[in-house]
Amino acid sequence: MARMEDNFIDLTVTSPPYDDLRTYNGFEFDWQKVIKELYRTTKEGGVVVWIVGDATVKGSETGTSFKQALYFKEVGFNLHDTMIWNKGKFSAVGALKTRYAPVFEYMFVFTKGKIKTFNPIKDRENKTAGQRISGNIRQQDGTMKPKSTIGKITAKFGQRFNIWNNAPQQGKNKHPAQFPEQLANDHIISWSNERDLVYDPFMGSGTTAKMAIVNNRRYVGSEMSKEYCEIAKERINKTDLFTLDTK
Repeated sequence: MARMEDNFIDLTVTSPPYDDLRTYNGFEFDWQKVIKELYRTTKEGGVVVWIVGDATVKGSETGTSFKQALYFKEVGFNLHDTMIWNKGKFSAVGALKTRYAPVFEYMFVFTKGKIKTFNPIKDRENKTAGQRISGNIRQQDGTMKPKSTIGKITAKFGQRFNIWNNAPQQGKNKHPAQFPEQLANDHIISWSNERDLVYDPFMGSGTTAKMAIVNNRRYVGSEMSKEYCEIAKERINKTDLFTLDTK
């Protein structure tokens, strides 16, 4: 990133190494330095999607995810949304004798200034599809006001909520923590437009780059592991437009 110009990136989608939940060829990183550089290199109106979780040490979660989120705000980013990646099954490391199984990670969405691009995904099936909208909505002062959409016909599908359900892709591409292609895909189409520049400072096996190509975006990636670079290059070279693997 140090070689990048200021205001260079439209969208970052990444899942950095956090705590000691996974081993990444012995890699450690200075997350404060990375966040500062992301602020410098992100365009005004650009977005950073930061997908993280927390380890449990001596009976207490580390809270690293929250520390990082607050630091993003400290350097100038807006915390646009706190989203949840629901994995749907237990995939973390640790005993379950004293707590419920953790099955999610945070997906913090940060913006540099006022957000430039939002293309909402509308795939949430409405139970009242085809019916006319009625009813009231409560105001801040507690009073009720008729909905602005009253009388309109409810569409078959509504805008997705901010909890996304995606099973983890374990054991693929020789990487210990590859996030699902569909997850990267949905963030890319939500927060960027075609030909925008998408970045991943922890490229790993190249998921963000692959899905950028699939969706006609440009991409840049950084990765320190030679092994992971070779995996990413192989995946990228095999990728054409619209080759999303949803299995």
